Amino acid sequence: MTDIEHPETFHGLPVHTLPGPDQAPGTPLPDAGSVAWRLESAWQDDLTFGPLWQHFLDTVDTTRVKALLIGAWWQQEYESFAPVVDLLVGHADRFPALRALFLADVVSEECEVSWLEMCDITPVVEAFGELEELTVRGCGEQVTDGPSLGLRPVRHKSLKSLRFESGGLPSDIVRAIGASELPALERLELWLGVTEYGGDTTVEDLAPLLSGATFPALRHLGLQNSEIQDEIAAAVASAPVVARLESLSLAMGTLGDEGAEALLAGQPLTHLTSLDLHHHYMSDSLVDRLRNLLGPDRVNGEIDEVEYWDPEEDDDRYVAVSE
Repeated sequence: MTDIEHPETFHGLPVHTLPGPDQAPGTPLPDAGSVAWRLESAWQDDLTFGPLWQHFLDTVDTTRVKALLIGAWWQQEYESFAPVVDLLVGHADRFPALRALFLADVVSEECEVSWLEMCDITPVVEAFGELEELTVRGCGEQVTDGPSLGLRPVRHKSLKSLRFESGGLPSDIVRAIGASELPALERLELWLGVTEYGGDTTVEDLAPLLSGATFPALRHLGLQNSEIQDEIAAAVASAPVVARLESLSLAMGTLGDEGAEALLAGQPLTHLTSLDLHHHYMSDSLVDRLRNLLGPDRVNGEIDEVEYWDPEEDDDRYVAVSE
C-alpha cells in the first residue's frame, strides 16, 4: 500500500489503541466517548482477537463508544475477517452510540491490501442502523485464495460516508452499492484498483452511481485508483450526478490527456470546490488548462515524479495502490 498510514483521527476523534490486558496495568483509559478506539491483536504477544474483544467489552463503557477501528486481527498466519464480523454483529446491542467504523485499519508493513482476507460485511451494515461512517479496506481471494470481500444491496437510513479502499474492487461490490438504498449518503469513495487483483469494474457497473438518481444527498464522489481512469473521466464528463456534487476525485489512477480532454469538453465543472486529480499522467499543458478553468486552489493536480514512466508507453502507467 502506497502512502497509507494509520489515521491519527477518525470521525473527528483522536485514535487510541486499546492496550491488552497484560499491558500497562492500572493505566487509566480515556473517557469512552472522547476517542476513536482501535483494536489490534497481532502485535500483542499471544493475545488473539477474541480475548482482546472481551477485554474491550469488560474495561470500556461501550455504550458511549462513538468510533471504532479494527486493526490487524490475526496472529501467525493471515486469517479471514469473518470471526471479527461475528463478534461485531453479536454484540451490536452493546454499542448504541457507535457512529463510525473502520474495518481493517491495516498498513503495508502489517499486510498488503491485496492479502487482507475479508468477508461478507453486509451483516455489519445491517446490525448498526445508526452508523454514519464506514470505511472498508482490503478484498482478499485474488492473491491468497482465501475469503473475499462481500456485500449485498442494503437499505440504511443513517449512513453518510462510505469508503472502500482496495487494490482491486470487484464489480459485484460496486453493483451492490449502486443497488443499495442510502438516502443520507453524502460521501462515496471507491478505490477501484486493477484487474490483476480483482478490480474488474467497468464504466457500465458505475452507471447507477453516475445517474444522480441513486443517492439524492451525495455531495462528494471519488472514483479513483483505477487503471481505466480515462474511461471513467469520459463517463463523468457527461454524468448527471456531477451537477450537484461539491467535490470530485479521479485521483490515484492512470488519468492521462485523453481523460483530461474529456473533462474539459464535458459539462461545466466550475461549481466544484475541489477536483482531486493527484497521481496522474497528464501533460503539463492539460494540467494548466484545468487549472485555468477552475482556478489553481480548486484543482489538486500536481504532476507526480514517476521515474520510469515513458509518455509513449501507456503500459507503464500504474495506480497508486494495487498490491
